[in-house]
Amino acid sequence: MLPTYKPEAPSGKPWGYEVKYDGFRAILSIHQDKTSLTSRNGKELLPAFPEIERFVEEIKPKLNPFLPLAIDGELVWLSNPLKSDFMHLQWRGRLKTKQPIREAASLSPSRFLAFDLLLQEGKSWKSTPFRKRKRELEKLCINLNLPLKPNPLDMAIIQFIPIFQDLEEILEKVVLHDGEGIIAKHESSLWEEGKRTSGWIKVKNWRTVPCFITSMNIENGYFTLGVYRAGDPLIIGQVKNGICQHDRSILQQIIKHNATEVHGNEYYIHPSICLAVNFLHAYEDTDLREPQFKEFLTTVKPEECTWERFTEGQYTFPSTIPVTSPDKPIWKLQNKLITKIEYLQYLRDVSSWFLHHLEGKELTTIRYPHGTLRGEERFFQKNRPDYAPDFVESFSSEDGNDYILCNDLETLIWLGNQLALEFHTPYQKAGKTHPDELVLDLDPPSPDLFHLAVKAALESKNVLDSINLKSFIKTSGNKGLQIHIPLPADTFSYRDTRIFTNFLADFLTDAHPDIFTVERLKKNRHNRLYLDFVQHSEGKTIISPYSPRGNDFAGVATPLYWEELSENLSIKDYTVWTVPQRIRSLGCPFSGYEEARGEQPFEEVLQFLKGRNS
Repeated sequence: MLPTYKPEAPSGKPWGYEVKYDGFRAILSIHQDKTSLTSRNGKELLPAFPEIERFVEEIKPKLNPFLPLAIDGELVWLSNPLKSDFMHLQWRGRLKTKQPIREAASLSPSRFLAFDLLLQEGKSWKSTPFRKRKRELEKLCINLNLPLKPNPLDMAIIQFIPIFQDLEEILEKVVLHDGEGIIAKHESSLWEEGKRTSGWIKVKNWRTVPCFITSMNIENGYFTLGVYRAGDPLIIGQVKNGICQHDRSILQQIIKHNATEVHGNEYYIHPSICLAVNFLHAYEDTDLREPQFKEFLTTVKPEECTWERFTEGQYTFPSTIPVTSPDKPIWKLQNKLITKIEYLQYLRDVSSWFLHHLEGKELTTIRYPHGTLRGEERFFQKNRPDYAPDFVESFSSEDGNDYILCNDLETLIWLGNQLALEFHTPYQKAGKTHPDELVLDLDPPSPDLFHLAVKAALESKNVLDSINLKSFIKTSGNKGLQIHIPLPADTFSYRDTRIFTNFLADFLTDAHPDIFTVERLKKNRHNRLYLDFVQHSEGKTIISPYSPRGNDFAGVATPLYWEELSENLSIKDYTVWTVPQRIRSLGCPFSGYEEARGEQPFEEVLQFLKGRNS
């Protein structure tokens, strides 16, 4: 059953609205002895996506009462709760050998988003009105303890796509999250196999680029599109759909008559014909996803169709967050400038993982009003300014500051538009006095001595492993490393954690006095790494995982897998330009953070240390 495309969605009852995800449409069929995931063209997807079958087997005891079961849904790689990454899913689908498939499924799993119930306990639901199918599917997900809305941080591989009743609300959310669009569904619609139905209406969240035609292929009907970059034409994709036959015929005649070169079926023309093209996303900068002709731009000159306008057009934000100076350069990486609009897209790309570490904590930001290209002009911001929009929450602390709480994507993007480049948080939630994590800052004397930070991290890991404390490692984004140890919330005091950090510092300095020191005065350190564990105390802050840094290489405080740690590691490889792709390929090394929090034997460790010191 397929939706019908329309430029606008029907409003109000009897319609409901789902987020449309860009993935592989598939039907998940589960029987007692067999599971299958079948694409629209009849292809079996489980060999390429074994994480789906593995999860089904894990929840099989709960599933058994509902079998045989068939669910309609979308196989996706979730970027955030309302957006999926089709290019990464395609890459997963092209993997052929078992080992890379297993690694990808484990590190960065795809998910099956369920939106319709077709079969349950062997009974067909296809002839039941959609509102009842949806309600029954939601009840099933509740019984199976599955998430009732998509979440890339949730370990559940099968998740539920909810229905919204407010069209304007869901449209705004889709724009905010950079989603593909929505599906409007009539509450009485039946499920009809192989039919393109008017009971389901899809509406796309289009981006638009002004561009010019560089050539056409007379055989397949495609027009090649370009923009000017640094004065030279650059190909950004091709378009065929959306042009009526009358306009197509006229356009072909004009290009034939004015062609400067002809190679086979390809007619080339100097930039002169400008048009606006809608598209969903631009992959790898120059590959438009689902391009569609919008209109001819008769008053636009080819010189106005620029790479800068193309870049700005790729990223749309809701009216609640007006983006100012989107083309302002923030960082320079080699010969590439990273503009504000690209920085905001970075924040959106990593938001699911970033916000998890910011939520509910008193935020201190460092703002760079002119980016990082104009010296060291910057300032710290702790207080929520009077001009902040209503959606920006805050917490009035005992120290007199009204701290911003970055609890949602809207606030994160708003802060990014204010050119807050660094996000620092304390070790406890707002209003709490007990830390919920312990962070060891390993800062070498200079970038050239980074190997000392690696040595300190590995030695610390050996100690932590020996006492069964689960730890996580990240770069600082500048020149050092930081070890995070999650702790049960509201359990241990800073006095307790100081006992442990003192023990660890003493242990490391006694074992390696030529490498590590707790000497506060720099002149007395003699190129040894200072174990600044005193930094872990109430009122102090640490750079948050996935926060950018205001340095000259657009560094990011990047979570690592412990196996990645070596002296050949280069912190400058982890930037706002590379980290989003890293998450897609390798997942998040901090993904087990909350699970570890409840399993830490810190109480036993602390009692042992207290007994030893008494």
